[in-house]
Amino acid sequence: MDRERFEEHLAAPQGCGVVLPGAHDGAAGGALCGDLIRLSVVVEGDRVVAAAFDADGCGALTAAGSAAVTLVEGEHLFDAARVGTTAIAAELGGLSPGKLHAADLAADALHRALGAAAREAAVPVDSERVLVAMSGGVDSAVAAHLLRENAVAVTLELWRDEENDAAASCCSADAVRLARMVAHQMGLPHFTLDLRPEFRAGVVDPFLAGYAAGETPNPCVSCNGHVRLDEMLTLADRLGAPFLATGHYARVTEDGLLRAAADPAKDQSYMLAALSPASIARMRFPLAELTKPQVREIAAGARLPVASRADSQDLCFLAGTGKARFLARHGGLEDKPGEIVTLAGDVVGAHRGAHHFTVGQRKGLGVGAAPEPLYVIRTEGTRVVVGSRDELATRRVRVRGARLHRPSDEVDAVRLRYHSRAVPCRVVGEGRSFELELDEPFHGAAPGQTACLLRGDVVVGVGTITA
Repeated sequence: MDRERFEEHLAAPQGCGVVLPGAHDGAAGGALCGDLIRLSVVVEGDRVVAAAFDADGCGALTAAGSAAVTLVEGEHLFDAARVGTTAIAAELGGLSPGKLHAADLAADALHRALGAAAREAAVPVDSERVLVAMSGGVDSAVAAHLLRENAVAVTLELWRDEENDAAASCCSADAVRLARMVAHQMGLPHFTLDLRPEFRAGVVDPFLAGYAAGETPNPCVSCNGHVRLDEMLTLADRLGAPFLATGHYARVTEDGLLRAAADPAKDQSYMLAALSPASIARMRFPLAELTKPQVREIAAGARLPVASRADSQDLCFLAGTGKARFLARHGGLEDKPGEIVTLAGDVVGAHRGAHHFTVGQRKGLGVGAAPEPLYVIRTEGTRVVVGSRDELATRRVRVRGARLHRPSDEVDAVRLRYHSRAVPCRVVGEGRSFELELDEPFHGAAPGQTACLLRGDVVVGVGTITA
């Protein structure tokens, strides 16, 4: 550690306590660590014209704030976005392990400020530039690696909750730090986009309302189609990037529609089904023709630190907490005991809350021995109606809020759950609400889930299953 450089920043900290009119702020730290830093930047066009900070805590934090200001003031926005923990520590002559936490906090505050400023930036367009969404996982890291020659990286912070497992979530502050570290190792500028208010309003609140209405919503489809990707496309405009790339496994047809990925086991076209054709036209999917083992092989060959990182499994905002607990805390959806009955009205059990059940569910019903397996057919207020697999089957599914990108007579199949296979069908009716007539029975069409309308393996529309 070079004590002289550290002492210079500590004795005469650059930008400490300076108030910058029109600045964008970012903060990090707080009660848990006892240190708090707020960093401010003013961006005009594509350049950071001024920076300042305030720090409350140890001397190392003041020095780190000063180093961050020194490194970004007067720099191009992209060069500022390449500054992270390593660069801040180097500006201070290196930091001991005990003081490195200060550089981490300064980097967090800096990138929150830069992310806010980037939403109003005006970077000249480069026809080859692509904004790459990085989540901290291996798929998005490989996507960025494959496009690294013309890439700018962004990671979204969507949810922050004391009960959330930040290490297991793909949209937490921990995931942001990991993605930023990987991006900086590739030499990429990295921005943090705080979309917590938009995510709450556009994804979490409809999720809570859906369960309150007795449905089983699909928040990932809504997030991709109406919040996350659209906001990143808007940011891409500000950063002069015509394109947005993600680590999703999906393809795009020549006429601008989503198509299933080359690897059926990883296909995510269902999760992207709500994207508009205008958004799809700007999307790039570098993993479209790859399998997961190939992606991990590329990551290992490039020595990406996330090469062996496990895939996230839970909904990002449910990581570390149970669904019932989440619904109670954030939606006030408390247990209301009721009966479990057959279609004939016979009482076969009791439950603690109908919102714990979804159409098609077989396990965990809490009913006694039955001559054949029972499945949830529907919920009616506080009653849960169960029946046999044959009674669960349906050949007609009603859809609301449909959007078709091609004439309805081109629809020849539908996927009614993420991991279910496509069922041959035809559209009956017109407008945004209609019925799907299935060529074979489907078991478990759950209200609230997404109906992904297909022409072969091409997504030609989307809607929501209704009761």
